[in-house]
Amino acid sequence: MPRPRVAVLIPAGGIGTRIGRRTPKQFLRLGRETILALTLRHFTGHPDVAAVVVAAPAEHVARTRALVAGRRRTAVDVVAGGATRQESVWCALQAAPAEAEIVLVHDAVRPFIDRALIDAVVAAAAASGAAICALPIAETVKRVRDDIVEATLERAGLWAVQTPQGFRAALLREAHEKARRDSVVGTDDAMLVERLGQPVRVVPGLAGNVKITTPEDLRRARRRR
Repeated sequence: MPRPRVAVLIPAGGIGTRIGRRTPKQFLRLGRETILALTLRHFTGHPDVAAVVVAAPAEHVARTRALVAGRRRTAVDVVAGGATRQESVWCALQAAPAEAEIVLVHDAVRPFIDRALIDAVVAAAAASGAAICALPIAETVKRVRDDIVEATLERAGLWAVQTPQGFRAALLREAHEKARRDSVVGTDDAMLVERLGQPVRVVPGLAGNVKITTPEDLRRARRRR
């Protein structure tokens, strides 16, 4: 059975206010490479990935193009992202090659994925149309308002979602088009696909597949390098 052709969208439009740096967090270094370069390496070396599209902050498009120029086996396109993550995914989706059958969406600041996780998400998306990777929540979860606990939630069945998320290309385009018509902003791309009534398959994520968001996240990531 032929393997699907995959395009990867990397929304990298954030400015990193929570990490407390002037430099957007995707351009910070872990060892000798930027976070974005480490993330891209997982996809540009993958045999099924035909193209990668990075949606960068408009003021950093030239910097991002310089970062990816001439160093990748797989073509990497860079486009200007939007004001939100969802807008950045939409901008990247417009630049994805029409022949791509599966589209992966992956956070620019999750550099600790591996080949097995990518393969699992691609296979599940090809089989069922949409797939995410996630881990079951082990901690007690409470709803809090104004520093007061309102309720303790039943954690059975609750999962913490990671990326990459994978979708048949036409399905992701339809989901984003509907969200734009309805003025809906989702917390992730899977939420937009769920609005179509499409089941989303879950595959096990990785405990180490962290998103680098805070200064402590950055310190831990640097210790791993």
